[in-house]
Amino acid sequence: MGLHVIAPFSEITLHSHLIIGTFLEIFRCFLFFILRSKMSKNNSIESFLEKEECVRRIIQSPTYRRADQDLDFLARDELRSSRLQLEFLKPELKLEEAGIGSTIVVFGGSRIVEADVAKHDLEVAREALQQNPEDKELQQRVSVAERVLAKSHYYEIAREFGRIVGQANHGDEDNRLVIVTGGGPGLMEAANRGAFEAGAMSVGLNITLPHEQLPNPYITPELCFQFRYFALRKMHFLLRAKALVIFPGGYGTLDEFFDILTLIQTEKVEPVPLIMIGEEYWRRVFDVQFLVDEGTIDQKDVELFMYAETAQQIWDLIIDWYEKSEKTLFPHIWASDI
Repeated sequence: MGLHVIAPFSEITLHSHLIIGTFLEIFRCFLFFILRSKMSKNNSIESFLEKEECVRRIIQSPTYRRADQDLDFLARDELRSSRLQLEFLKPELKLEEAGIGSTIVVFGGSRIVEADVAKHDLEVAREALQQNPEDKELQQRVSVAERVLAKSHYYEIAREFGRIVGQANHGDEDNRLVIVTGGGPGLMEAANRGAFEAGAMSVGLNITLPHEQLPNPYITPELCFQFRYFALRKMHFLLRAKALVIFPGGYGTLDEFFDILTLIQTEKVEPVPLIMIGEEYWRRVFDVQFLVDEGTIDQKDVELFMYAETAQQIWDLIIDWYEKSEKTLFPHIWASDI
């Protein structure tokens, strides 16, 4: 009888164990599935964020920038030839688009200002000297201010000449002959100002310097260019030049003057009128006859430039030069027809 009682109980117990074991296995598989799903989801999010960060870093890398938009790349020494080409092409294309056929270039010192400004600077210098009469530096400052004031009439001559050239075109849209300057203050400003007051366009070829030099406010905005290289700037001064007018100035003015003088003397460019304003000033700065006497230049080289004292004299010399040479000052217009 005991066997009949024990057997069914053992079968029930074994069956229960099988059911519980199966349930636990299913539950374990379910937990594993849930955990795996969560881990997979987290890994996907982390992977997405990592990829997004990688793409961001790639886009921000200097190597990803387009070459023509990478200023650091364009500033490399190896890219100098490309910068030179760009610095030539930009002004050339813009001047061509503006219809600029010919130019008269005006050089002159940036420190020679109009009379009112020169008088004010002298008053300030004298007041400072009165406070310390023995100061040698202040004495020199007053002396220089007096000399600048004495030369301030050149500002008005350059201004009037810019006005004459500006009025010589046939109408407001006639840009075949325009004033070109270095774009800075002083006598450059005066020439641009005269053209501005005549309602004419004028060009400014500014240069990047260690000390910032802003363009003067009288240049036509669309015709004001900034150069990195002096060589390209000088080239653009001469490409369309029909005459060059040299007012009193310093090293920069002398540099431009001797450049064009050498090019004309060596016949690297066609002769153009080269007019020095202020004979007394220039004969002290540049003793050309001494060079002749020393045998370093020929007597004929003295005739490569002329002197003038007034704006009208400058213009008359230019007109006369073109009439005698039977060349055109304005494209398609004889100088004698002006």
